[in-house]
Amino acid sequence: MKCIVNGRILMPDGVIDGKVLSFDRQIEAISNKPPEGAELIDARGCYVTPGLIDVHCHGFQGWDVSRASAAELEHMSAHVVRHGVTGWLPTTFSMPWSDLERSFEAAREAMRQTADADWRGARVLGCNAEGPFLNPGRPGAQFGQFFQRIDIRKVKRWSDVLRLITVAPEAEGALAFIQEATRKGIRISMGHSDATAEQAMAGIEAGATHVTHLFNAMPPLKHREPGLIGAALNDDRVYCELIADGIHVSPTLFPMLAKLKPHRLVLITDSVICAGQPDGIYELLGRKVFVSGDQCRLADGTIAGSLLTMDRAVRNFAQYAGIPLWRVVNMASLYPARAIGVDDRKGALQRGKDADIVIADRDFNVQATYVGGKCCFRA
Repeated sequence: MKCIVNGRILMPDGVIDGKVLSFDRQIEAISNKPPEGAELIDARGCYVTPGLIDVHCHGFQGWDVSRASAAELEHMSAHVVRHGVTGWLPTTFSMPWSDLERSFEAAREAMRQTADADWRGARVLGCNAEGPFLNPGRPGAQFGQFFQRIDIRKVKRWSDVLRLITVAPEAEGALAFIQEATRKGIRISMGHSDATAEQAMAGIEAGATHVTHLFNAMPPLKHREPGLIGAALNDDRVYCELIADGIHVSPTLFPMLAKLKPHRLVLITDSVICAGQPDGIYELLGRKVFVSGDQCRLADGTIAGSLLTMDRAVRNFAQYAGIPLWRVVNMASLYPARAIGVDDRKGALQRGKDADIVIADRDFNVQATYVGGKCCFRA
């Protein structure tokens, strides 16, 4: 039994001071004093939070999910704990279907390996396919030539690994696809889309519960045609991803988003292969990308993913949103867990849930990360 003492424990509804968090592989209790003989971990006044969950990550520091083997995904899992991540979804770009299937198989194997009780690193919780059933008119930094006609037969055999797949709801056959995929347990995200508000609402009624990087790769919000953004912000059934790097979305919108989506905003990194690398020119799926400071862009200026980490996403949103830190941490732990259906065991420091725990200082610099009760990182 391990016990964290002298910490400020962040719960889904507030902060608990002066208590002890006891855990083994799972959270055991929050109590007044540690059990006899327990191993004591002194948090020294730091925050004690649930592990962060990144449901949208394409890569970082030279690793690219879309081309990674299972072993490389495991290396990535062992690294992201430095930033407080205890569970994540390797996220693919749109590619030829045969390449995507290789990525799904790698994610399936990494899920199996990282689920082992002796694993020391973040868990691979499944795979997020950002496409290929997208609108060619909204490619963002993706290759539009790899976008495909919707075909439910292609995804059926991957229902055990696909936690999320992005679809343009206005595409031919999208509504039937959403209904069928949802019945198979695959959660549908809407994105890379030119959908009207009416088309987006039809997607929600068909079963879509998620929006991919809100505001990006979709039409802007307009007062006569609110589009996908308006539909998503107005419907409490929909989780909205946010890249909180201050580049993809202006931080002046963070307070508004906290009010409009108080229980459905999901912080993501959307990080790519050159995240964590010095300024320079890199290759992303065969195209040159230019890294300067906190920005990563194609030659034409298009933003090409982010250089963000999850701990920085929490810091950034907390800085500008003007809400308590425990609420921001929910957006990086509990709400992503709910969005992909793992909140029965992850996302909060509650008895019986996995002992995925982060100790972070007052500026949310990660000091230690525990996954399944094992210390996987210590600053």
